Amino acid sequence: METVGIFYGSTSGTTKTVAEKIKKAFGKNAELHDIKDAQPEMIAKYSNLIFGTSAWGIGDMQDDWEDFVDELSAVDFEGKKVALFGLGDQEEYPESFVDGLGTLYCRLPDKNVVVGSWPTKGYKYYFSLAEKDGSFVGLVIDDHHQEDKTDERINTWVTELKKVFV
Repeated sequence: METVGIFYGSTSGTTKTVAEKIKKAFGKNAELHDIKDAQPEMIAKYSNLIFGTSAWGIGDMQDDWEDFVDELSAVDFEGKKVALFGLGDQEEYPESFVDGLGTLYCRLPDKNVVVGSWPTKGYKYYFSLAEKDGSFVGLVIDDHHQEDKTDERINTWVTELKKVFV
């Protein structure tokens, strides 16, 4: 498997911690990058990518992703696979749960490269921009109310991604 480029945006540190756990689950085949320090050329060098964001306010992407997301149009995604993960709070924001993840998905220039959908079962929310065709567009973590499930969810998701990433 080629090296996986993991790009995250984190304000309070929780998304960074999840990104670090994902990197650890991949082992030596993963490199971690804070999106605030990224350039399109950095993303372009990877065939296997993971993008992670949290939701802020009523479903906004994390600020550094918001500042960078338009730069994705400069990346040629042909031949790439992109997995997404998002953090949210299903109890405080059930009407916009992990909308930052959904917004990141919507702003990707090529949705055909997205892999790693995640089931909605086990979450309680009213609406999410991250839900497409009965699944989330990527791994969903609620570290506020389901912290006990975070590690298991990460390991299950990474196991599936290892089958898809080449």
